[in-house]
Amino acid sequence: MKSRWSEMPQGMRWAGTGALVVFLYLLPNRWFYEYLWYLPTQASDMATVLFETAFFVLLAVGLNVVVGFAGLLDLGYFGFFAVGAYVVALVTSPESKAIVEYNWLADPITWVAAVPIAVAIAMVSGVILGGPTLRLRGDYLAIVTLGFAEMIRLYASRTEGLLNGDRGIPDVPHPVPGVKDATGDSLFLFDAKPYYWVVLTIIIAVVVLVRNMERSRVGRAWVAIREDEDAAEIMGVNTFKYKLLAFAIGAAIGGLSGAVFAGKQGFINSASFQLESSILVLAAVILGGAGNIGGAIVGATITWYLPEWVRGMGKVFGLSFDPSEYRILAFGLVIIVMMIFRPQGIWPNKRRASEFADRRKEVAANA
Repeated sequence: MKSRWSEMPQGMRWAGTGALVVFLYLLPNRWFYEYLWYLPTQASDMATVLFETAFFVLLAVGLNVVVGFAGLLDLGYFGFFAVGAYVVALVTSPESKAIVEYNWLADPITWVAAVPIAVAIAMVSGVILGGPTLRLRGDYLAIVTLGFAEMIRLYASRTEGLLNGDRGIPDVPHPVPGVKDATGDSLFLFDAKPYYWVVLTIIIAVVVLVRNMERSRVGRAWVAIREDEDAAEIMGVNTFKYKLLAFAIGAAIGGLSGAVFAGKQGFINSASFQLESSILVLAAVILGGAGNIGGAIVGATITWYLPEWVRGMGKVFGLSFDPSEYRILAFGLVIIVMMIFRPQGIWPNKRRASEFADRRKEVAANA
């Protein structure tokens, strides 16, 4: 399919991409998807499932910049997600201690105005973390980033200070509270469809930005670092600069994801930032194909949507148990099988696929 797509005229590819985008925007409407085929997630809220899937895709696209492009093993990606979510909560909630106790702001600001602040602070936090730590490699870098994420979570849960401990920060406003639906309620109050459309729009913008960077001089530097950092440095690539840039961009996308999540939930506490979530996003990137934006999207979609589909299938067939309860076991088995028979992922980057092919030839020759 990929080769056929590449052989198509550019106009047909643009038309196909546009049709896919229109399809995705229409998908959460019941009057649209119920006539396509039976989706078992109809038993639940399809719009909510799609929002959560799109949200997970956005996280995977951001982590793919760090892990897939630059080859940096990051186990603490949800730390930046937490930074973005808490920043939005602190500056927008009327219950925030930053406003009612510390008087950092006279009045809460809107969610729209808070998002750029959250993204900027998340990016700065990525630079602050990456500055002293990106000279580490492999497992050592993974341990440091893991410690960063756990440090934020533990501080948020055990300290009754600015972040209010496990009680969290309530009353985070919705993105555009003044917009009303047909019934007169706030459009972003109960319906998940507007949130899905917001996240889908953000994903499109982020994918365009990241793809342009991938095809630029910056992207070529990332590939050189991922392939052989020492060789890249010898050839004149400022490896630290480009690794720090990848870390900052990934942190900004993570902070943006957290800002959207805070607006959707309306409440933030430390329970939303578990270690398992960081590992699941990393596994989704590897499953789909690290280094390829399309692979990250496919891996994240399968990782998040498939358990909901399986849950719906259990209801369709009248099973006495919920099959989705075993999704972690099934996902672990899938990852093991993939690492044995297709380590490059479902939809790998061409260069990485050729690397794995060369490695298999070397192993066969040595055997």
